Amino acid sequence: MVKATQKTQTRTTRAANTGKTKKIEADVTPSRKSSGRMDAFADLSKAISGEELVPPTLLTGQARRLHVRSTLREDHAARIEQQAFGAQQKFMKLSDDFFKFFRGTALLFYRDMVGQDNHMPTVMALGDVHPKNFGVMPDRNGAPIFGVNDFDETIYAPFTWDIRRGAVGFWIAAGEIGGMKCKKRRKVIVRFVNGYLDAMQRYAERATEKNDDYRLDNSPKVIRRLFDQAWEHRREWLWDDYLKSSGRGFRADGELQPLSSEVKTFQKAVNNLARAKGFKRPDRAGELKVKDVCVRHGQGTASLGLPRYYVLIEGPSKDATDDLIIEFKRARASALTGLTPPSDFNAGTDAERIAHGQKVQLAHGDIFYGAVKIDGESYMSRERAPFRDDIDLDELSYNSWKDYAEICGAALAQAHALSDDLGQVDYDVEPSIVAAASPRKLFADDIVRFTTEAVDRLKRDHAFFREDHALGAFDSVDMVYR
Repeated sequence: MVKATQKTQTRTTRAANTGKTKKIEADVTPSRKSSGRMDAFADLSKAISGEELVPPTLLTGQARRLHVRSTLREDHAARIEQQAFGAQQKFMKLSDDFFKFFRGTALLFYRDMVGQDNHMPTVMALGDVHPKNFGVMPDRNGAPIFGVNDFDETIYAPFTWDIRRGAVGFWIAAGEIGGMKCKKRRKVIVRFVNGYLDAMQRYAERATEKNDDYRLDNSPKVIRRLFDQAWEHRREWLWDDYLKSSGRGFRADGELQPLSSEVKTFQKAVNNLARAKGFKRPDRAGELKVKDVCVRHGQGTASLGLPRYYVLIEGPSKDATDDLIIEFKRARASALTGLTPPSDFNAGTDAERIAHGQKVQLAHGDIFYGAVKIDGESYMSRERAPFRDDIDLDELSYNSWKDYAEICGAALAQAHALSDDLGQVDYDVEPSIVAAASPRKLFADDIVRFTTEAVDRLKRDHAFFREDHALGAFDSVDMVYR
């Protein structure tokens, strides 16, 4: 059975090189490709070592263009079929901005990594590391901390997958936003890698990862500035950005669409969240009473087009000066699902996987981060806060870029180091990673070389995508007719 699957995959991949139709079925009714390619790539991930298969990185010309087109159609199939306005917004953003193309196409990136680093230590990986996925956010008590802040792609994977994704993200951002040439970008990448390994070495020697949060009182200068910029009084934040003049609910504008008729539905969701998380009503959340609900349009990059709701919770004062906002966002499968080296680790499904990743990687994080079902669909939840913010990359000097990359590397190391404390990893992560990344200069050089090759490939992919987008390639999904 396994051999038959591998032979089928060989024919499928080689067919992709010729650009010919590759799937024949008895049913002639058109159907959307769904699990077929996911299963095929899962098989490819398992079989890549020692098998005569052609990984996507070796595809060129029209074959690579078709691979890019098909992967992006598949990744956005539900949004395309539902004609979600956010999906077309996203494609426009990806077309106009190379850094956003990288951020919004994680599935394409990771399909190029199938089968790599099988021998490396496994961690609870973030899955989408780049300079904009670190920031200030609320901890369990509502106080601001700095760290990794986007857990949509979390999954158990080799630690190097996060390092590789992060290095590519910093390289692209440092060039596109920071205007740096290659020599300076290399130094930024090396600082990111060394920041990670220095912190991991410290955790191997002194197991302090559970208590090493970056706070306003202990953060380096570049992050302390972010804390200062992010801070805003809750009343001004609520009334300036969200509430109508009476303060009794969400206002209607181009981003917010009030949905007051759904208060009961989301009151149930909030109650279920509190029950699932096992916490009593925090003092700052009053009675956990839902005042209003709205749909939030146009937010995010990778998640554009996915349903997203804001729920207004009445604060203790009941005068709309200390209300809370809980965000509920439709969860989706991780871009890494089926692509990581085979393992027994189980991160759960949909929102449960995301909530598990946040719980592992952010030891003192937001208590409202969780997973709930709403009308039978899986949603992740988190608190919006006046100080939830990420850094303005276009304001960083060259030295600040290096400092920021080093801090992000250290924050990522802390998240990984918690895999054997709060996650499912049953061996000592820190010394294993330190050993696997030795000798360090060779490891850093390998990451830089991988980065430059991956960026060159992404540039070609972006050109293919822009051409296809202009020709209407993403107005429909791939269909199988016979």
